Amino acid sequence: MTATETLTTGAPAPRRSGRRAAGASEKSHRRRGKVFLYLAMSLFGIVFLFPLVFMFVSSLKPDSQILQDIDSPMAFLPVGDISLDNYFGVFDRVPVAQFLFNSVLVTVLTVGLGLIVNSMAGFALSRLEWKGRFVVLAIVIATLIVPFETIAVPMVYWVAQLPTLVLEGGVVKYDFGWLNTYEVQIVPFIANAFSIFLFTQYFSTIPKSLDEAARIDGASWFTIYRRILVPLSGPAFATVAILTFLPAWNQYLWPLMVVQKEELRPVMVGMQYFFQLNTAWGEVMAYTSLITLPVLIVFLIFQRAFVSSIAASGVKG
Repeated sequence: MTATETLTTGAPAPRRSGRRAAGASEKSHRRRGKVFLYLAMSLFGIVFLFPLVFMFVSSLKPDSQILQDIDSPMAFLPVGDISLDNYFGVFDRVPVAQFLFNSVLVTVLTVGLGLIVNSMAGFALSRLEWKGRFVVLAIVIATLIVPFETIAVPMVYWVAQLPTLVLEGGVVKYDFGWLNTYEVQIVPFIANAFSIFLFTQYFSTIPKSLDEAARIDGASWFTIYRRILVPLSGPAFATVAILTFLPAWNQYLWPLMVVQKEELRPVMVGMQYFFQLNTAWGEVMAYTSLITLPVLIVFLIFQRAFVSSIAASGVKG
């Protein structure tokens, strides 16, 4: 076939048409895949939201209606005798504002001090050359397998022996024992083995040539930590903050053992106020809604940072 016949008959056209059809089919396949993925993610999201929806809806119902609707889809719908009486009952039974203040204070200080202490420990284990650092790191990692419940009782004994300063009548006195204090809820949880390990791993991925250049310019090790490592380790700091925040906010066993004064108790210990004699399930749901709301607000505000920090730290580590 001549070139003229080729131009006249347009023989290559079916080949181009076939490529175009294949491309359209591939795009259609990708589109269907995305639709299926979004539908699956939406379905899983709805399933995971069911407990929260049940909690918030039940907090608006009286106990009798909660038990009546428990076996039907009505348990997830705000219908029937809806009111805020359970929330008023919570404030009558429990000093919610004081408990929330205590939990916020303990959580903020635990997270803030933990970031400083654990990052410095990770810096020392990953950037400084000293004999025995790998042995120390191995011991730190080994402590991860020890459940907290196995050391809780010995910890109570030791914190009861620690020295402290007490203010009595405007006079500062020297005494022993950290029981019934804020520091007993904060100090034991500042140093964290997993946080130290995560910082160590992340700092190890940063080129040590930066340290050498800074040392030539006369920078101290603390300056290297503060001016070089910290600015480059945002994902690690965000991840550790997230992983420290949740356990600090959800503390129950330890405060129950070391704090007997009501004015020092965190929100989770307040749950036991509702399980006396006849359990008030409506008030339980209202209280759990109140203490869950701050966590949801923090997550929604920092959702993008949460996801990106955990993903980045996973890649770096």
